[in-house]
Amino acid sequence: MPFRLRYLAHDLELAPGEFVVGRSTDCQLSLDDPLVSRRHAVIRIRRDGVSVQDLGSRNGVLVNGVKIDGEREITAGDKISIGSQEMLLQSADEPHQTAASANEEVYRRATQTLGAAYVVDLRAAVEGATANPSPADPPTAEASRSLQSFQLLGGVADKALAMGRAEEAERILQALLLDILTRAREGHTIEPSIAETAAKYAARLGGATSKGMWVDYVFELYKRMKTPLPAQIVDELYTVVRKTKTIDLQMLRSYLADLRGLVATLGPAQRFLIQRIEGLERLASLR
Repeated sequence: MPFRLRYLAHDLELAPGEFVVGRSTDCQLSLDDPLVSRRHAVIRIRRDGVSVQDLGSRNGVLVNGVKIDGEREITAGDKISIGSQEMLLQSADEPHQTAASANEEVYRRATQTLGAAYVVDLRAAVEGATANPSPADPPTAEASRSLQSFQLLGGVADKALAMGRAEEAERILQALLLDILTRAREGHTIEPSIAETAAKYAARLGGATSKGMWVDYVFELYKRMKTPLPAQIVDELYTVVRKTKTIDLQMLRSYLADLRGLVATLGPAQRFLIQRIEGLERLASLR
């Protein structure tokens, strides 16, 4: 029986094999939570069922509120708690959330710690998106939903950043950004406009929180897209990298190696961008 994992407002399809959850960007589900280990747990999907195993994490894994020891079989309806994050195993036969209920879930999660100065703006954005859904043909529906989500949440996150509330902005955008990276990891095509918007917000979060994972996010997203970063993002990263700790140099160097392999197919402007990204690698190496 096919399964999916509900996390925040997103349904993550679980293909047969292993689905690793942790803080590392190499995990299938990367969680920015201080209570989560780099490789915290693995969900194993088989033809005859699903199990979850703690990978020696510091804080353990809970299933329906009970800490597990070793590997544990789970079924549809079980709640898995990793750090302070909770996810729900669902059968693929269960209906996906409607647009209205999904938007309500985004609103509920995003406003858990938001101040009153901009909660009203988010509520209005959610209700407006629900009342006026963007028309989209099936091939472009996913891109349309992602753009609509950025329109819905981006302005509120910008206000949080302007007020110095970086953690709140991160909470608002994290699920959407991680969903886009997950789709890229699964080999789905990411529209350039969506990738650029995701990279823009990830860079802003990196600068505001000083967390290297958001800089790593930008490089991994564009590595998987096999294209140079937009000039505007490169410009911003020159400021962000100076503020950020623990950047994954291996990821950045792997991305650069891929780009150098594409040089013969690129025009002068894109070759110049590669030179500027090489400058970022030198800057990050000095950290």
